[in-house]
Amino acid sequence: VDRFLQSYSLVAQDLPVEQLQHLQELFSSVVEEHTQLLTQVQGTTVPPELEPRLGSLISRFQRYLREARAVCTQSWARFHPLRMVGGCILIASSCLLCYMASELAASSQSFCCSCLLYPLFWGPVGAALLWLVHVFTQEGLDLLLVSSWAAAASQLGFFWHWWGQHLKRARLTGSQPPLASGGLRQRLRAWLGLAFPMGILFFRCGAMFSDSFVVAEARVAPFLLASLVMLLVGKLHWDGRLTVPEGPKQQLLGFSSYRREIWYLLCLVAMLLVCVRLSSFFHQCREEIPQCRPSVFLSPLASLRNTRAKNLFYLLCVALLAGLVFAVQSWLRHYGNLNSSDPLVLFVRWGFPLVVLCIACYWAVASSADDSLGKLQELVQVAVVVFPRAVYGLASVGLLLLLCNPMTVFAKDTRESAGSIVTPYLGVPGSEVDFLHVIPQIYKRMQESQRSRLERGSCKATVAAYGLGSVYSAALVIALTLLGFLLMLLHSERLSFAFLLLFVEAFVLLHIHTCAKGLAGDAELFSVPWYAVISWLLAASQFFYSTGHQPIFPAIHWNAAFVGFHLDHSTNLLPAVLVGANTFASHILFAVGCPLLLLWPFVCEMSNSQRKKPKKESREELQEVEERMMEMRLRESPEEFSTALLRLGLKYLFVLGAQLLACVCAAMILRRHLMVWKVFAPKFLFESLGFVVSSICLLLGISLVMRVDCAVSTWFSQLRLR
Repeated sequence: VDRFLQSYSLVAQDLPVEQLQHLQELFSSVVEEHTQLLTQVQGTTVPPELEPRLGSLISRFQRYLREARAVCTQSWARFHPLRMVGGCILIASSCLLCYMASELAASSQSFCCSCLLYPLFWGPVGAALLWLVHVFTQEGLDLLLVSSWAAAASQLGFFWHWWGQHLKRARLTGSQPPLASGGLRQRLRAWLGLAFPMGILFFRCGAMFSDSFVVAEARVAPFLLASLVMLLVGKLHWDGRLTVPEGPKQQLLGFSSYRREIWYLLCLVAMLLVCVRLSSFFHQCREEIPQCRPSVFLSPLASLRNTRAKNLFYLLCVALLAGLVFAVQSWLRHYGNLNSSDPLVLFVRWGFPLVVLCIACYWAVASSADDSLGKLQELVQVAVVVFPRAVYGLASVGLLLLLCNPMTVFAKDTRESAGSIVTPYLGVPGSEVDFLHVIPQIYKRMQESQRSRLERGSCKATVAAYGLGSVYSAALVIALTLLGFLLMLLHSERLSFAFLLLFVEAFVLLHIHTCAKGLAGDAELFSVPWYAVISWLLAASQFFYSTGHQPIFPAIHWNAAFVGFHLDHSTNLLPAVLVGANTFASHILFAVGCPLLLLWPFVCEMSNSQRKKPKKESREELQEVEERMMEMRLRESPEEFSTALLRLGLKYLFVLGAQLLACVCAAMILRRHLMVWKVFAPKFLFESLGFVVSSICLLLGISLVMRVDCAVSTWFSQLRLR
């Protein structure tokens, strides 16, 4: 111990010099007494008269060890329990605020907005008062303490205002009769429906308190995701949403037939389970599991010595990128979002293939960089920098175009134009070629005029807008595709298969959510249920591990900091952003795509079987109008649309905060645990950074939807002026 303290003090200066000197003097005196005692002992037996001195010597050695441990503990294990408890209370109250605000927004939007304005006011006021106190008392300004008090003041303002309004409502409704049995039954059913997703979240948070579960979290998160989806199917069956009674006789006998949608739902669940199983092939190993072998997909193609295998994997990766572009363009073309000639649409048509070409060239050059010689080596070094920077530039251009004009709508005016009937013929007038040029144009013009009259007489439409029903989702899909290209560039080539699984699983989860919502006959079109939000976040946690990451420092992909750059970073900001984007790729994609949970049911337009069926003709007309509306139904009630976005963001933050709270409490309670610095502290750091990244990306995703909404409003206002 003495040698270690001396060696450590030469390297680090965090141990107090006075205490080290005191320990050195104590140790020297004890060693000197020990040497004197050894000179008086002959053989291996201690004389009886020396036993008291030997006991005193042992006690002095023990005193030295205790004081040395106290010095090291004071310097290396300094905990502030009061601040820890305060931090846990702040996070817990923030989670409670998010939950209460999401529920209040469903009942009264004006009341929720007024409650949320108070935190914005009392937070800065509390921080300013605390700053004045520090100024007048001539004490140092602790930024951490100021920010904590500001957060506490803002939350107290919210709860104080909510409690005051709650008492007013209680007085106004105090004379009303109690709820009927039907209302109680409905409220009980709502609480039971909330129990199973919250139970999964409870198990997810409880696993943070076990080092074994934290180590095995790469298997825990997929298991909980699959369990949540299976419980969803079981709940739909328990509620009788999957069966339709045949008739009176069958109802008496208890017979019922399954809906046709159940087979579609079961196919989606099977696809999800396959994706969950396949995602386990892209795992990274921890030191705590010695029998684990890391996935072969984590290593770059340059590490392969078999040329045939390298070429095969390269072709598969490039084909995957091309398939992703084809799938996105096909989806946009199916919903009519690739018909216009706006810059954003042109970029999706031609910029996406160009991005794929640059990524493919970079992978080809990077995988063969070690095999090139001579002057070719210099070209390779230049290409390794140029191609990633080209991808960065193209992706930045695409995102800027998306922000400037996110509309992917093509408007076709079906009214008769006031222009000329035919285009002039430049040849010899009166010739046979002149008639061959003019007559087809007159006939075509007559057809268009007759068709325009028929359309105006039947549906009164004058402007046909293609892609308007999916304009919000199209912007998010384009943004997610660009982000996916950037994040795949920062990973090794074969991890693009993991990103393919990520997009497929997200697509399947959206359809499961849409199908379950249609089967449940949810009357709240603007509400996203809790199971959808929790499953979305479980998928984000799952693909954190399925993209080759672990919440430990040795598993960080540091080579991502040099994709497109030589070893000459002038600042730490850019490499930190690149490594952070590589590490939290799944958090970024799922957080930005979170608004799709609200938009996707409108895009898919599930059949509303719960509605009353009118007459045949009116029902067909209503169905035709509904098919054209899709996401435009959100424009019918803009207040409900904004409230739905607010509720979705608050629910997402609540689940994120609950996971963070569990991780913080585990690190606080188990701060003396043997594995605290190996398991709990790194998990706490990664969970905190993931919370920050997810929160920022969630705000960016919601801001993009709001930007599209503003663009749609401008488009409608310009359309009215025509």
